[in-house]
Amino acid sequence: MRRRPTRLLTLLGLCMACTVSTAPAVAGKTTAPNEPVYLDPNRPARERAVDLVSRMTPAEKAAQMVSSRAPAIPRLGVRAYGWWNEAAHGVAREQTENGSNPEILTNTTSYPVSLSMGSTWNPDLMYRVAERVSDEAREVVEDNTLNLNFYSPTVNLGRDPRWGRNDETFSEDPGLTAAMAEQYVNGMEGKDRNGNPLPTGEGYLKTSTTLKHFAANNSEFNRRTGSSDTDERTLREYYTAPFREVIRDSSPASVMSAYNRVNGVPASADVTLLDTLARGTFGFDGFFTSDCDSVYEIQHGHNWRPEGREEPLDHVERNAYANAAGVDLNCNQGYHDEHNYSNTLPAAAEQGIRTDNGTYTENFMDASLVRLFTVRIALGEFDDPNEVPWVRRARDRVPEDSWENSEANKAVTQTPQRLALAREAASESIVLLRNTKGSGDERVLPLNVPRSGPYSVAVIGDHADPDEMYLGGYSSNQTASGRANSVTGYQGIREAIESVNPEATVDHLPGTVTGAGEELNEDSVRRAANYDAVVVYGATDESTASEEEDRDSLKLPAPQTALIERVAEANPETVVYLETIGQVDVSDFRADVAAILWSSYNGQRKGEALADVLLGERNPSGHLPFTWYRDESQLPPMDDYDIRPDESHPGRTYMYFAGEPTYPFGHGLSYTRFEYGTPHVDRTHVSPDDTVRVTTRITNTGENTGSDVVQLYARSDEAADPQRPDRRLVDFAKVSLRPRESELVEFEVPVRELALFDPRKERSTVDGGGYRLHLASSSSEVVHRTKITVRGASKPRPVSVSTTPRAAGDGERDIPLRRIFPHDTVVEPRPTVAMNDARLYGHRADSPDLPLPPGMRIDYRSNRPEVVAVDRHGVIRTQNTGVATITATVHYRGTSASTSFVVKVR
Repeated sequence: MRRRPTRLLTLLGLCMACTVSTAPAVAGKTTAPNEPVYLDPNRPARERAVDLVSRMTPAEKAAQMVSSRAPAIPRLGVRAYGWWNEAAHGVAREQTENGSNPEILTNTTSYPVSLSMGSTWNPDLMYRVAERVSDEAREVVEDNTLNLNFYSPTVNLGRDPRWGRNDETFSEDPGLTAAMAEQYVNGMEGKDRNGNPLPTGEGYLKTSTTLKHFAANNSEFNRRTGSSDTDERTLREYYTAPFREVIRDSSPASVMSAYNRVNGVPASADVTLLDTLARGTFGFDGFFTSDCDSVYEIQHGHNWRPEGREEPLDHVERNAYANAAGVDLNCNQGYHDEHNYSNTLPAAAEQGIRTDNGTYTENFMDASLVRLFTVRIALGEFDDPNEVPWVRRARDRVPEDSWENSEANKAVTQTPQRLALAREAASESIVLLRNTKGSGDERVLPLNVPRSGPYSVAVIGDHADPDEMYLGGYSSNQTASGRANSVTGYQGIREAIESVNPEATVDHLPGTVTGAGEELNEDSVRRAANYDAVVVYGATDESTASEEEDRDSLKLPAPQTALIERVAEANPETVVYLETIGQVDVSDFRADVAAILWSSYNGQRKGEALADVLLGERNPSGHLPFTWYRDESQLPPMDDYDIRPDESHPGRTYMYFAGEPTYPFGHGLSYTRFEYGTPHVDRTHVSPDDTVRVTTRITNTGENTGSDVVQLYARSDEAADPQRPDRRLVDFAKVSLRPRESELVEFEVPVRELALFDPRKERSTVDGGGYRLHLASSSSEVVHRTKITVRGASKPRPVSVSTTPRAAGDGERDIPLRRIFPHDTVVEPRPTVAMNDARLYGHRADSPDLPLPPGMRIDYRSNRPEVVAVDRHGVIRTQNTGVATITATVHYRGTSASTSFVVKVR
């Protein structure tokens, strides 16, 4: 996918692949003389965090490392904090009580779920939705300053449509998923579309987000006890790829570790996965939280025995192993016992428990707490609320302390603007799969509603007008005021048609017999023949699949398929709308209905959105973000995490699936027609370090304004090799055009992104040879082809650097990252340098250190030499009491990358 510019994250005091600014986190604020560093708004957030953590006792430190809730420390001015909050498609839960799951919020705006947003192929729309969600979050959370970390978005890939959480994912494709998730993170955290902090935030984070679940967590039936077994190449190229891209482009505040094992090792205790891959290779510098409670499952669900041990871990050891591996925050609700970080880590440090990342010491707690409090400080919690712009604006919109989590709030935060955006997003998510009557070219959509006179439409199905709409997992509750702002499918269609023709009749007919379970309503079928048009509303809900439960079949819940078949027999003007967790088996009626529309769970204004598309107020522009398999016979078992084809199955996703799907990845029809001009490539012979620019002219040759998703795929001339993907999406553009209007579209393809991981060489490489670039309207509907040839080798360059400082002379007990040092101590930074081909040099947590390559040097400088000095030989030595930031810059063959770490001198 297209690379975004590298950003400078001064608000967190972080930087990857750039020079770190030493400017204050929040410029222009005042502080009292002799005030502690952590209360000084003019100091970077990470310096303040190190100072604060240094003032805590071991017991206080451990108590802060749980999500439900971290307790107050009155003597330091630390308030109780709930880390586990939810905002997958609207702010939905807030952790306000200790020892419980977060409370579901009431009457907050519910937007379409992630899978619906993925079908828009519109990252800009995702950004705008996330902006509004974070606005509302600031309005409703406690004191507008607390509980602002959200366990969203899910970036696990939709590798199998039977997954019970498929509605939470954006796509089966790593690039499309990353493009959408990046803009969710940017919009939620108060950044622009390139990941830069917005000037209007004045240095503060708006909220903090959590990518979940790292990694390969795509089956519910065994999610807490199973092992996701796959080869290193698949793990790098597929399951962790969207995490890598979002970390690179948007620097999310946190990532969640998964319940499952990855190749036999629990993800929440996996040093290689969390430390070497996410931190060392991807450059992640935020905090890791566990899933709730994946640390508990190391012992209970997995009964895990680390290599070389005869006995499984006990309750103290499991927590030590997780924290040492890199899990900073223990979500201690969900599946749990009485043991968590707060009541085990001090004992683990006293016992000096051996872990896969060295002997457990208090330094591990320090490292985790600095990451956690860096985020809390950046959110503005420790500063005057009147100086935090996100707080000021939230209180201007909703007066302080006026919102409560009950019907008494009167849905005040469901503003007309937010509801209109929910409608827009839902309209854009709807995919037109079919629009042909019989075998001819006659179209039934958009509905041709006359301005006057008799006209009748039946909307059939139990999900078309329920008392309470299903909005998807992690939704807020809608009481009377929220329901008054919600529009069912039937309500939306009726109101839209009646606004065109007040004489029209729009009826809702049930799909089943009331009180008879799955019994088909024969009366509705009989009456369907008498209408000018029929819309059958098919759907799934939490009874079909959800968190904890996968689907067994892709069939619609009974008797919906039979209902569609019978209604289509009775009325040739039958349109089917499917609002489902993912693809369903349509083989029994696909050819017999006039039109098929699909979306996933589409938010509280779903009825208006459906009506907009049915009547042509909105031209459908959604495209499938997944391969629409025919039925479950085309899929391997749920716990098979291989995606490449072999003798036992045809592979997964459009990249590897060798079968014939019902609809291909990227498919979506329109009420107008688009013509793609012949693409022009700015160069045909390139090196792995080049960027190819492909331009083409798109023309709307139809009679209606509409939007199209123009897709660009790359296919290696060696694609017959089953170890290579058949094709890969490398860029896309959503283009909106009036009739007869044209637009020149440019794609940028960094050749480096065609690289594949070579496990033998432990690095990614771009194979030489020919590559076909396919300009297409879906993965199978190629309009034009062009070719480039790759020659030569990539020039190695550093892309990120991280450090694991310790004191010179520290022994095995002090392997972990250290933050607090005594006077006159030499600090060993122990750098790790990640290269553009995924190789690591320097310190490695899971294997012996690897010397830096010849010609690479690292320079260090201190922003406060009186506290920590760096001599001309690069030796770092503590001097006087205080806090200082050390910048490390690696230089190699004319390129550089930087990071910083903070040292507190007692």
